[in-house]
Amino acid sequence: MEISVLRKRLTDTIDEAHRTAAARRQRAEDASRAYGTFLDTIAIPLFRQVANVLKASGYPFVVSTPSGAVRMVSEKTSDDYIELSLDAAGDEPLVIGTSRRSRGRRVVENERAIAELSVAHLTEDHVLDYLLKELEPFVER
Repeated sequence: MEISVLRKRLTDTIDEAHRTAAARRQRAEDASRAYGTFLDTIAIPLFRQVANVLKASGYPFVVSTPSGAVRMVSEKTSDDYIELSLDAAGDEPLVIGTSRRSRGRRVVENERAIAELSVAHLTEDHVLDYLLKELEPFVER
């Protein structure tokens, strides 16, 4: 292979990698801004409403807002929680839900995207569907 052809292909590959990385960074930045709005207007208020209803039903939970996330923690066992956070590491930034519950020494932790949608398209229904599904093991006892 001629060095000029090799150099051209290598240069094209490097340029494409730079463009791809810049586009990924821009998507992550856009998602981060949209996620802040999503937290303030949808996720945090809904988590608080659900926690209030659970508390009134005899399942005490408290909501906290660690940096860039919202977490609903059981008042009985602080190791049991449901949390939403932004994962901007992949090609498409997604809102990830993490739940953790323990029974004795056994700890079950689940992590998944609450919906395969961009942050800007998430609604209260997506968050509520996720919460209700993840709450089942907490309230079945």
